[in-house]
Amino acid sequence: MNMMTNKPASVNFCELDNLLADLKDYVQEAAVKGSEAHQVEKTILSKVFEMGHQALGWFFAAQGDGDVGEKLRLTKDEEVVRLDKAVRCYHSVFGKFKLDRYRYGTREGQAIECVPFDARLALPESEYGYLLQEWSQVIAVEVPYEKTVAMLEKILPVKIPVDSMERINRMQASFVEGYREVDKIDLKKEESLLIVSADGKGVPIRHKKDQRRIEEHQRKRGPKPDRKRMAIVGAVYSVAPFKRTPEQVVEALFLDPKQDRQSPAIKRPPPQNKRVVANLSREMNGENKDALTSTFGWIDAQITQRDRSGIKPLVVLMDGQLSLWEEAKRRFGGESTVEILDLLHVTSRLWDAAHVFHSDNCQSQIAFMKDRVLRTLKGEIKTVISGLRQMATKQKISRSKAKTLEKACRYLEKNGHRMRYDEYLQKGYPIASGVIEGACRHFVKDRMERAGMRWSIEGAQAMLDVRSTFLNGDWNAFVQYRINKEITKLYPHRHKIKKIDWPLAA
Repeated sequence: MNMMTNKPASVNFCELDNLLADLKDYVQEAAVKGSEAHQVEKTILSKVFEMGHQALGWFFAAQGDGDVGEKLRLTKDEEVVRLDKAVRCYHSVFGKFKLDRYRYGTREGQAIECVPFDARLALPESEYGYLLQEWSQVIAVEVPYEKTVAMLEKILPVKIPVDSMERINRMQASFVEGYREVDKIDLKKEESLLIVSADGKGVPIRHKKDQRRIEEHQRKRGPKPDRKRMAIVGAVYSVAPFKRTPEQVVEALFLDPKQDRQSPAIKRPPPQNKRVVANLSREMNGENKDALTSTFGWIDAQITQRDRSGIKPLVVLMDGQLSLWEEAKRRFGGESTVEILDLLHVTSRLWDAAHVFHSDNCQSQIAFMKDRVLRTLKGEIKTVISGLRQMATKQKISRSKAKTLEKACRYLEKNGHRMRYDEYLQKGYPIASGVIEGACRHFVKDRMERAGMRWSIEGAQAMLDVRSTFLNGDWNAFVQYRINKEITKLYPHRHKIKKIDWPLAA
């Protein structure tokens, strides 16, 4: 599609009328011929974009060139003069435009104080229009940048380079923290239980710029800090109590999918006002920003907003990572706080024990697990642990198996105070952190860990920030917030420009 320049000439709509007439003629001709519907759709869409480009081009042309006189008084003490014209590119969803307009400042070579044309139309800092930015990012938060470019190019008469897509993402991300500070939870939808959770998820990081790529291939023990950086994911939501018995939980966990459920499934109350966030440790403005501190600071702010009086039971539901529990206790440990170890991390340890005693018998493993899980849910974790150790002694298991079993037992002992599942079930508390597990998988892994992906710290954090607003259901509000903030920043004198008797083209 050809570029259009906003020449300050007379504006008429004859060509647009011709394009509309051409569309009508095409549709009538296609109807007579009985053309294939999908081909007609494609042609109509192409003609609609052509009309959109023409119409938007005339809209720009009608604004003239932003000449509001030789001098422009911005404030009582500030007056600027008209300087030479300058061209800027503007990419819309209908195609590309060149906008030639006057600038105002103190003198040539000094900072431009005002561009009336840009201020009047609230043009973005980027050469890509706000609508195109929004559409590109709503796709990019779900699929890789390269695929986003290909999808947009397939649908729209535009092409955004990958590096421009990344810049747009980072620009939008710079407004996320400010948006979170003003984002208000709909308290009318809040339920009586407040649930918080956190977990870590690795993000693949690009190799160091000052390091040869071959150096990454060296055999190293332990974690690979230069290949993955841990993101701390946080989740907060409220939910109504959901009381169950240990037997009901066991039935759900051990239900054979090939058999019919003996009792009807109980409808679980849905989470309300679910919010997720993820942070990487990074440097910002010369200061180190810790991932754990950032995520738990956000969680703390969410708790304050949702329960200012502190009367709701606060359920902290996580796995056994010590650093997470320590930070949670430091932030919001109190009488109303209930610490719960995710049941899924308990059952994984019980599975380790099952393989120790029944390594080759699936049915025996299932029977073993069903008995131990039920007893654990009944609050009998101490007897479960002592029973496992007694079995190990009686059966004289090998040293390697004993090591595996003892590791599982110590984990369960260390977290025993967070495993009063009989009490939790009676009060209707959740005992499995499906929300945070889902967040780690869908929020982080599904976008950040695709085949071959490597991120810079800044690029990864930007994507996580923008993606969180989308997943939290805040997209439309965030987009408008970001536009308003950028317009205010770019055009502090826009109110003055709007009051000018604008010299529109005839």
